[in-house]
Parts: sequence; C-alpha cells; structure tokens
Amino acid sequence: MKIKSIYTEKHLRVFETRSEYVTDNGDVETFPEGVISNNAKNRIKMIKDELKNGYLENIIIDLQHSKITIELEKVSDTAQKNLCQLVELVTSEVGRALIGLSVMQLSIKAICPQQCIRLHKASSNKGSFSWVEGVSMRTLDKNHVTPALRKYDLVRLNADGFMMTRSLAENYPYSPLYKAQLRGAREQWLAIVEELETGKTDPQESLKYLILLLLNAADNLYQASSKLIKLLDEKIERLNTRNDVIKLMKLHADSSDYAARLLEISMHSLLQPAVDCGALGDMSLEPLSQMRSANKKHGNIGDIELLEGSDIIESWDAKYGKSYLREEIEEAAEKIQNHNNIQVVGFVTNVKIQRTREMDKRIVDLSSLHGVEFKIIEYNDWVDLMFKRCIDSSLIDERKLSQEWIKAYVLTLSQRKRLIAPIDEPCMEWIQLLTKQMAKV
Repeated sequence: MKIKSIYTEKHLRVFETRSEYVTDNGDVETFPEGVISNNAKNRIKMIKDELKNGYLENIIIDLQHSKITIELEKVSDTAQKNLCQLVELVTSEVGRALIGLSVMQLSIKAICPQQCIRLHKASSNKGSFSWVEGVSMRTLDKNHVTPALRKYDLVRLNADGFMMTRSLAENYPYSPLYKAQLRGAREQWLAIVEELETGKTDPQESLKYLILLLLNAADNLYQASSKLIKLLDEKIERLNTRNDVIKLMKLHADSSDYAARLLEISMHSLLQPAVDCGALGDMSLEPLSQMRSANKKHGNIGDIELLEGSDIIESWDAKYGKSYLREEIEEAAEKIQNHNNIQVVGFVTNVKIQRTREMDKRIVDLSSLHGVEFKIIEYNDWVDLMFKRCIDSSLIDERKLSQEWIKAYVLTLSQRKRLIAPIDEPCMEWIQLLTKQMAKV
C-alpha cells in the first residue's frame, strides 16, 4: 500500500506490527507483519509451480543454445549498468550471494509481478517472523534457484543456498536503507531491486540479460582455464621435481588474497595422484570441502582427509600464516571423539612453527590419551613426507608425481575435477594469476 509522507528524505519506520519505507518523493510503502495472507499463499504457489516446472532452467538452456533473444530495450539503462557490475564485481570470496539473490528476485517478479521482492520471509507459524505479503526466499533458493545455478555452472554457491547468509536474513525489507553488512556489489543489487519495484525495467528481460552475463562469464572461465591447461602442457617438462612445483605453488598462494584456500587446494591436489596410483594403499581421498563448510555439521576433522571405507584414517588441516596452533590441536582432540579409527591428525603451516615446551608436552599427552598421532608440520616437510611415502611404494617416481601434482592443481582450479574437488568459489583470478606465473617457468 502506498500513501504520501510529509518528509522528503527517504527513511524506514519500524512499528510493532509493520514497517514503512518512505521514498525521496514522499511515497510510503507499508509492510504489515504477521502470518502469511491467502493472497500471498496463492502467489507463492504460482511462483513455486513455475520454478518446479523449469522456468529458470528453461531460460538458461534456451540462452545457451541461442533459442531465445533478449529485448534489451525493455531493460532500463540503470538495470543494464548495475547487472553488468553485479557480475563483474564477483571475486573469489565476494558477491556470489547477491548474484543468486538477484536471479531469484528477477524470477519472482517475472513470474508474479504482484509479489513484492523486498519481503523475504513468510510463514503460517505465529511464532516466526513473517510479513503478511512476503515470500519465503530461503525455501525458493534451496529448492530451485541455487540448484539451477549450480547445475549449469553459472555461480559457485554452497549447496545449502545463498540465503543461509545471515546478513540477508535481517527482519527488514530489502530497500536502499537495508543496513546489514553485505560484501560485494551491494549498491548495484539495491539499485536493481528499486528498478524492479518501481516498474522501470522488465523483470523477465532483465533476468535473461543477467543469465546471459553469467553464461559469458562462465565461458570466459572455460577459455581462460583452457589457455592455462595448454600452457601447462608446454611447460610440464620443466617441472620435474617437487621443489619445482613447491616454488610455483608458494608463489601462487603468496600472490593471492585467498592464500589459505590455495594452500588447502595445493595439498589436496598432491594427494589426488598419490591415491590414484595406489601409493597410499587402500585409502581413498575425501572430496575437497566447500570453503565455509562447518566441520561439526559435516563430520569433518580437517581440510584434507584420507579414508578407509567410510572411516577417516588421516586428517590434515592447512593453516596458512599460523605459527602457533595450540587452539587447533585442542579443537581437533574434541572432533575425533566420534572417529574410532583415526590414526593421524596433522596441521600444515607455511611459516616457521612456534614450538614451546608446553605445546610439545600437550601434543605428547593428547597423542597418548587418544592413541592418535598429532602432528604440526611445515608445508615443505609435509610435501617431503608425502613424496617419500609415494616413492617408497615404487608405484610412482619423483618426476611423475611432481608433474601429476601440478596437473591436478591446474585441473582443480579449472573446474575440471569437480567430483573429487568441487570448488565453489569463482576461480578466474586464480587462473589468470597462475597463467602469468607459469609463463615465466
């Protein structure tokens, strides 16, 4: 419902049973709180049915195969500019949730223009926060939007959905005054919401435009990664020893803003050929975890795990830049309580380890108490340990393992090994950086 306000500065008024958003020109939008209305239930059913029947997926597929075109004149200049920036500003850590949210809001508005996309919560439960005319965006996200975006490799999102992000769940309408701290293209996302809610841009054509931008970005990633793979083929004979690869791995991690994740990927990549060649016996390698997976929720002990059947036998945690790991050791001792067959729990750091008598004693005590070998080891020493185990098996030599290691690393970053290494961060920056560094090998 819209009325006029005597105030000309936009603001949000929050009352006990409603919120009111006042725009610059004095228009007032009122959002009653309470159990979801019957009209909202009908709108939500329409939206769910359309998404379930493939509304979003069909648009993706049709654009992929050039079966449909975009009526760009129906997409406002403001929407075009902000949609482009929304995609361009995605990095390895920032901006994916806002992409997913924008896809969902555009889909909702395209399917049901009457549905307000500022109201992201709706419930029939009187004990839960809800807007009377809202929509449960978390449900739509988990069941329809995130699965579609992941299925077609448009955005690397956590399987639980982008609406799990707490900053998107505040009990305030999505408006220019939404105060939660959001990382990424916040202003661009809010500008798109305003264009949609004021009817200045066509939601379906805007959705098609955003999907096309994402498809192009995905194609760009494929082209960039193909270039890196080709370059590796040309340079592979110069990477004959573990030290050759270590040097490149360290340079790559140290030059990135996300060095901790790259250290973890580097370790996982070494164990891929180690397991594949049979050098580690019957042990298998657990697929790489998502960057923000909760260990307790997923039952993990560390970042990299070697299994026998379903039992974790070895666990290794990458700790970039950390020299003192007492807290990590204590946490690990708690995590292993439900893992009766664990033999080794190790922490790998790229810096000189800060060893104290107290720390060494605690490691000995915990190892004795649990019958588990707790280890803190520097990255180079961990690589040497894994190489020794593999070479001692006589199933692979130094040269072969070194080359297979860097191949696994490149293919993992290139999204070509998603069964064993499903990275859910955009990798373009990492690939471009590694391409420049490998060119100098």
